[in-house]
Amino acid sequence: MKFGVLIFPGSNCDHDMIYVLRDKLNQEVVELWHKDIGLKSVDAVILPGGFSYGDYLRSGAIARYSPLMESVIEFAAGGGFVFGVCNGFQILCEAGLLPGALLHNINQNFICKNQYIRAEHIHTPLTEYVPQGKILNIPVAHHEGKYYAPDDVLSDMVQNKQIIWRYCNERGELTQEDNPNGSVMNIAGISNKTGNVFGMMPHPERAADEELGNTDGMMIMKSIIHHLDH
Repeated sequence: MKFGVLIFPGSNCDHDMIYVLRDKLNQEVVELWHKDIGLKSVDAVILPGGFSYGDYLRSGAIARYSPLMESVIEFAAGGGFVFGVCNGFQILCEAGLLPGALLHNINQNFICKNQYIRAEHIHTPLTEYVPQGKILNIPVAHHEGKYYAPDDVLSDMVQNKQIIWRYCNERGELTQEDNPNGSVMNIAGISNKTGNVFGMMPHPERAADEELGNTDGMMIMKSIIHHLDH
């Protein structure tokens, strides 16, 4: 499997993602600079976390217009698998590849901590390797992670099973105390209607190495590879 990891000015989680895919999961990875032309025949595209273009204007607002994003939009329109983490999620929303928007955290502060999340559906490309009922502990690190979408859009998302991850406590309960950024419906990750574009604020690549004392994120990464292999 050949993964393309996009790199923008200000990306800082690109090599974390590359390390997990290449060194821990033995996948082929190519680095895609934001000014490149074409996606180099990759099987999947990943937009990593960071602070593309310094998060000027809004997070992801400038990166959305990077030259390579036109190729990403075409790739997604053709059914290609696209996954955005944190800033990558923000960019995908800005590009219209995912519904809704990521707003400033409800406390107006940068949040960096481990956070429990639960899968809303087990038969998705991000959750196939997650045991039913398993609560994952995945790091979050963002200032604009409050997910928002209008009520009619949320209603469609629920009906289409587009809500993939929700913030919760260690028992899987949805509470405002365990909703770190104030996201509507405790939403932590979503997909598009066709189920080939995904975004989540928590960082699975930061919880995918035994040396870090947490491998919960590896379930998500293995789910992606299993989906693409089949």
